[in-house]
Amino acid sequence: MMMRILTAQAPNSRYWRLSVAIGAMAVAMSAAPGAMAQTQREAELEARLNQLEAAVSALRSELTQARSENQASTQIAQKADSRVAALEAKPAAEGFKVGATTFKLGGFVKVVGSATRYDDGVVPGGSLGKEFYLPQQIPVGGGSSRDIIGHARQTRLAFSSSTPLGGKEVKSVVEFDFALAAAPLGAQRATNPYTPTFRRGFISYGNWLVGQEWTTFQNPNHFPETTDFVGPMDGAIFVRQMMVQYKQPLSADWSLYLAAENPQTETISTTSAALGDNDSDRMPDLVAKLAYKGRAGEMHIAGLYRKLSIHGDGFGDTANGWGISAAGKVPFGPQGRHDVRFSATYGQGMGRYFTVGFVPDAVYDPAIGDRLYVVDNFAGFAAIKLGWTDTVRSTLMAAYQKAWYPDAIALPDLANVAAYSVAGNIFWSPVKQLDLGIEYRHGQREVASGLKGQIDRLEMAAKFTF
Repeated sequence: MMMRILTAQAPNSRYWRLSVAIGAMAVAMSAAPGAMAQTQREAELEARLNQLEAAVSALRSELTQARSENQASTQIAQKADSRVAALEAKPAAEGFKVGATTFKLGGFVKVVGSATRYDDGVVPGGSLGKEFYLPQQIPVGGGSSRDIIGHARQTRLAFSSSTPLGGKEVKSVVEFDFALAAAPLGAQRATNPYTPTFRRGFISYGNWLVGQEWTTFQNPNHFPETTDFVGPMDGAIFVRQMMVQYKQPLSADWSLYLAAENPQTETISTTSAALGDNDSDRMPDLVAKLAYKGRAGEMHIAGLYRKLSIHGDGFGDTANGWGISAAGKVPFGPQGRHDVRFSATYGQGMGRYFTVGFVPDAVYDPAIGDRLYVVDNFAGFAAIKLGWTDTVRSTLMAAYQKAWYPDAIALPDLANVAAYSVAGNIFWSPVKQLDLGIEYRHGQREVASGLKGQIDRLEMAAKFTF
């Protein structure tokens, strides 16, 4: 209406401009609510988007931090696992220290049970031949007999020490068991007491060793595994004695040993086969040994020189004794589970080095003149070990010894001439330190009269090493 009135009036530029302005304002006012509402929604949406972007950014930061922490935790866990594995792989410290000296205690508990048949006589009660295979104690010339025996006398203890000195170490070893103690009367009646017996005791520094140790003429590592202590005793060198020993390494695998060892001349007479100790020796037994220890196994060749001597009140004699020996242990098969072990020795006047004195060094009898009649000897053994699995193995072994006496003298009927044995066993180690074994052995002894005695023994043993 107003537009029409204004239009109808005379067209005055002033009024025309005012009308246009008023119309424009009206149009703007009519459109303003929609525009204002649209701006407010966009603002709210933008605010929400900003909040979402902030939340996503915060989540990204937290995720990045979590990943970093997880990687750090993983690295720490891996380092911890590697340190634990290294500690587990590292051998546990042995012994204990007092000042600069490290002390160690070792040994084993060993129990043995055996059932034995003697074809030609009875072994007296308390004899070591009941508990070990000693061919000189196989009875001859009698009827058959049997016995069953059990003991733990081979149980062993060893103490050692090590002290740094001048860039090297002073070491000592003291070792004993109960095996060679004489059984007291009535021992088996109740408590079975046995006195500890001294085995080894020595001091070593650098290349030198002084004290009681296995003779340099042998290597006890070449003995086969057996329920008995040595097993093929017939063919084995078996001596522990006082010595001064020098070892000179020649290379990574080869060493030279030189030793002066305790002398002792053992004799029998024309009327008695009992060994006699003659403490009148004037020169130590001299030993030289060339030894190899490497990938091919262990081997040695050794030489022995002795000066036999027997002297009394205005009488006596001396004689030369000597011997040469070769022995070794050679592994073969998968992971070296099998091995062959052997020893062969020949000499004159060296009988006491074999089999705990199976034969004498010489025959001496003042009734036939002041002269030592030297005895020739041969002894040897061979054994093969078969490792069926990592925990089960067997050993087959054979041994032989022979003595040749001078033809010019008569011998007592019971003088030992020859011995042999064969044996086989099987061992199982359910854990590393526990060995369970059973063994059968047949042996024979022959004396100067021609009589022979035989032994058959089934033996079981259990040993736990600590």
